[in-house]
Amino acid sequence: MVIHQIERRGIRDKRVLEALKIVPRHVFVPESMQDSAYEDGPLPIGCKQTISQPYIVALMTSLLRLEGEENVLEIGTGSGYQAAILAILAKTVHTVELHPQLAEQAAAVLHSLGYDNVHVHIGDGSQGWEPAAPYDAIIVTAAAPEVPKPLLNQLSEGGRLVIPVGPSYVQTLEVWQREGNQFTSERDIPVSFVPLRGKYGWSEEEWNR
Repeated sequence: MVIHQIERRGIRDKRVLEALKIVPRHVFVPESMQDSAYEDGPLPIGCKQTISQPYIVALMTSLLRLEGEENVLEIGTGSGYQAAILAILAKTVHTVELHPQLAEQAAAVLHSLGYDNVHVHIGDGSQGWEPAAPYDAIIVTAAAPEVPKPLLNQLSEGGRLVIPVGPSYVQTLEVWQREGNQFTSERDIPVSFVPLRGKYGWSEEEWNR
C-alpha cells in the first residue's frame, strides 16, 4: 500500500510513511471488508461515514508537518484510523466524533492497540474542542461549507489546519496557518468527503441541493 499508492504519488515525509506501515488498517474497518482494507479507495464504516483512501490520509497528514511534540485536534474520528496515524506522529491527539457508536468503536480499537495518547470525544466537531485548545495542528476529515471560525480560533501561533471545503459534488483541500491574528491559506487538490455536520457544517438540505 505504502509503496504503490503513496510513495509513487509523491509523499516523501519519512515519518508519515513509517506510521502508515505500522498501523494495521484492517482492524479499523468492518470485518466483512477487511480483505479490501489496503485497497486504493475509501470504505464504508457505518453511520454513512467512510474510512478515507490511504493516499488522502497520507497527504493530509503530511500537510500538517508534524514533528512529534504537537497537540493535535482531529474533527471526525470515524473508524479511528487517522487518529492512530496521528498518535505516532504527535504528542497528544484529541478527536471529536458526532456519532456515539463510531466514537465508542474507535476508542475501543485505539485502546486495544495501545494508542493511549488519543482522547476520543463525542460532540459537534464543527465547533472544535475548546477544553484542550490551543492546537498546533487541526485536521478535518469531512467537507465544510467554509472554514469554521472556532477551528481557526483554536489554532496556536504557527498552527496549521487542513480541511476539505466545498459542496457535495467536489471540494478543495485547503491548508490554513495562523500568524498572530492573521491567517494565510493555500489550496491543494480536489477531493471528495462526506459532509461536516453541526453548527458550522452542512445541513442535509444544503448538502443535497
